[in-house]
Amino acid sequence: MTLRLLAVHAHPDDESSKGAATYASYRAAGAEVMVVSCTGGEAGDILNPGLESVYHAQRDLAGLRRVEMAAAQEILGVEHRWLGYVDSGMASEDGSLPVNSFASIPVDISSRPLLRIVREFRPHVLVTYDENGGYPHPDHIRSHDVSMRVWRESGLATHPELGAPWRISKLYYDRTMNGRRADSLLQHIKALDPESPLLERLEQMLAWMRDKPSNVTTQIQIDKFFDARDSALRSHASQVAPDSGFFAIPRDVEAAAYPYDDFELIDSRVDAPTPETDLFAGVDERNDDKQGSAEAGE
Repeated sequence: MTLRLLAVHAHPDDESSKGAATYASYRAAGAEVMVVSCTGGEAGDILNPGLESVYHAQRDLAGLRRVEMAAAQEILGVEHRWLGYVDSGMASEDGSLPVNSFASIPVDISSRPLLRIVREFRPHVLVTYDENGGYPHPDHIRSHDVSMRVWRESGLATHPELGAPWRISKLYYDRTMNGRRADSLLQHIKALDPESPLLERLEQMLAWMRDKPSNVTTQIQIDKFFDARDSALRSHASQVAPDSGFFAIPRDVEAAAYPYDDFELIDSRVDAPTPETDLFAGVDERNDDKQGSAEAGE
């Protein structure tokens, strides 16, 4: 049997800025990886002033973002599914959201397409965001909500119209952006060159990460897959400019200072002592049917 990982993201480009190198590393090792984009990113802005496809973006941003996502998918070698919901954008001052946008639809309804995907793909590992969405965009928070609903229900004999039950083995939150990573990068650069012209920019760029949780249980070494990650991120050219802070740190410096993607193990239905260096630790793919049985351990 082949190990399978499912990563749930809010918008196209989220998969490339959070976890892409891990996905590429597992594909290289022979695992199956599927990325789910819950929305099409229709409410986004053009964040790259030098975008070559600017007229396409102005005319049809949703269409362009599908083209960009297809390019990132090919680079990473992953499977991809659109959950099919409309980008909610940021909430208005009164907290309201567009009618029928992803975050405005009840979780009982919006989780069903993801439940169908899980029962078809049968992942051993599910990666999603924490209850704050990684940052408080309504679609990120709703991505967490639907993921948690599916984690609880996919192995139960409910909604038979959405496929046969499948019990996911392990649940993780993405912790790629965290304070420990930011501090490690800055300290390493300061040690190399206290007068580095990069420092002021990086101090500003990484400051927001210091408030992010560093409760990391699992680190995946990814330095061999920086190129895949960066190429996938550049594919989302409407959202990421070539001089973006994502690319500011020299990759040899990053490899020496912090060559990891970080995750937090939130729940496990297999024996999985932490800390870990493998998201599939404790998963026995040779016993696939037993691990995925409908109500065992629920």
